[in-house]
Amino acid sequence: MANTSIKSVDGPVVIGKNMSDLKIREMVLVGEKKLIGEVISIDGDLGTIQVYEETEGLKRDEEIIPTGAPLSVKLGPGMIANIFDGIQRPLEKIKETHGSFMPEGIGLISLDEEKLWDVTFTVKVGDKLNAGEIFGTVPETPVITHKLIVPPDVNGEVIEKVDDGKYNIETVLLKLRDENGKINELKMYHNWPVRIPRPVNERLPIDRLLVTGQRVFDVFFPIAKGGTTAIPGGFGTGKTMTQHQIAKYCDADIIIYIGCGERGNEMTEVLEDFPKLIDPNTGKPLMDRTILIANTSNMPVAAREASIYTGVTMAEYFRDMGYDVALMGDSTSRWAEALREISGRLEEMPAEEGYPAYLPSRIAGFYERAGYVKSLSGEEGSVTLIGAVSPAGGDFSEPVTENTKRFVNVFLALDKELAYSRHYPAINWINSYSGYIPLLKNYYDMRLDGDLPALRSKYLDLLHQESKLNEIVMLVGEDVLPDHERLILEICRVIKVGFLQQNAFNEIDTFVPLEKQFEMLKTIDHLYERGKEALKLKIPISKIRNNELYAKVINMKYNIENDNMKKFVSLNNEINDFYIHLISSYED
Repeated sequence: MANTSIKSVDGPVVIGKNMSDLKIREMVLVGEKKLIGEVISIDGDLGTIQVYEETEGLKRDEEIIPTGAPLSVKLGPGMIANIFDGIQRPLEKIKETHGSFMPEGIGLISLDEEKLWDVTFTVKVGDKLNAGEIFGTVPETPVITHKLIVPPDVNGEVIEKVDDGKYNIETVLLKLRDENGKINELKMYHNWPVRIPRPVNERLPIDRLLVTGQRVFDVFFPIAKGGTTAIPGGFGTGKTMTQHQIAKYCDADIIIYIGCGERGNEMTEVLEDFPKLIDPNTGKPLMDRTILIANTSNMPVAAREASIYTGVTMAEYFRDMGYDVALMGDSTSRWAEALREISGRLEEMPAEEGYPAYLPSRIAGFYERAGYVKSLSGEEGSVTLIGAVSPAGGDFSEPVTENTKRFVNVFLALDKELAYSRHYPAINWINSYSGYIPLLKNYYDMRLDGDLPALRSKYLDLLHQESKLNEIVMLVGEDVLPDHERLILEICRVIKVGFLQQNAFNEIDTFVPLEKQFEMLKTIDHLYERGKEALKLKIPISKIRNNELYAKVINMKYNIENDNMKKFVSLNNEINDFYIHLISSYED
């Protein structure tokens, strides 16, 4: 039979001939440079290959070498605190050996094969191991213990094992004999196809908050562990900044940050900032629990499409160990643009705005891989997916935003007017929503002394009322409003500036515990309720709204330390004293 070879090249898309024996999604090595590619369609003798490296210089009739395996990632120790490209090639290691530019045909290198890891086994010869079971541990970083997992498609009896000690990832640690007598060798790592979700034992209810320390999220639009979130916004509204803030402070065990088609300077900022940041949850460097995947806008567009799947497969692997993983995709719009470019090269029939007709199913397939699960090992873990969306001109009616909205439960709409007025996070409280409020009620009830969902609902309603009142104010001025509506405007200003706006550069305000967030909201509610009591006695709004008192309530976010809840008692007493004095002076 004739060799499989190149028929034509069109950007990242290569047409090959004599490909009838290959499989869809099989990984191949293309041309003399052995560029990494993936078979995406076969039609008779011809096949279409998506190439994950620059194809410049490829010629007709150069050989295409099949590998017999799908595009996979190597899952094992060495991933955390590392930075990879879209197909899991380690960028720092490549820089050390090849300089600042990645050479073509470097191959599918991934984890360090020479580094020695300290392995402690939890099994012995004669034990029967099921698929997905944990058979040993490796201290990967000071805060993450890597649990060695039997691959999901392997099981059997341990017939041979090495002693506890230091080994590299290529060392055979165990030998398992399955019921058919086949011997399987287990190393520290195993490969898994990126486009196939890893199997689980059971999907569990999503009922725990992903605590971020950001008030607008934790109270008003909560993100749940195992949930799905979209952060859409136009240029300059703070998508990347918002994801950075969540990545820095959320209580997930592991962070996977994918720079998918973003500008290089944004990934540079991540690379420079994260190693210096101290994780408030562990007191160690943030990189000790972070994996970075960089596929910036000047890197091959096809690898950008794969980067999302590479990241989510890594996330599922750590979830199977029993960890809570938060994955940041920045941005899924650039990933969708990669789909559009490749679809155009394939001359497929375009759908809305040139995107392929299968865009909704691809977006759904990505977000469906989130969840809170009981893994094959019996451990409970979660994958939380937080995707930034970059609609051109901030137009939320474009296809990527519209289709993402169909498949996520939290929609955090960024607003350019808020961003330009320096209100951060620039989350628009009118257009945003979270579908996890009913599911998290028990969590809030157990964690807090009071009904936070009811208070949240009350103030979200007030903010909606304020939005309508502002339309009247813009037409005829505030003076025409009755005093009770003017009080709503005043309290909403306190909510917006004192609660929803948060200063990432202030040591106290950058991260706020949930208990303090609730106390702040209760204090604002106390101010509002005492003001309403005074209104009933016909006291004018100019007297009810005391500038000094309102300023103290707004500045409590800076003036009350995160571990000093007693100061809220004295602030509430001050509010009481002011209104008691005011009401008594009018009663007299």
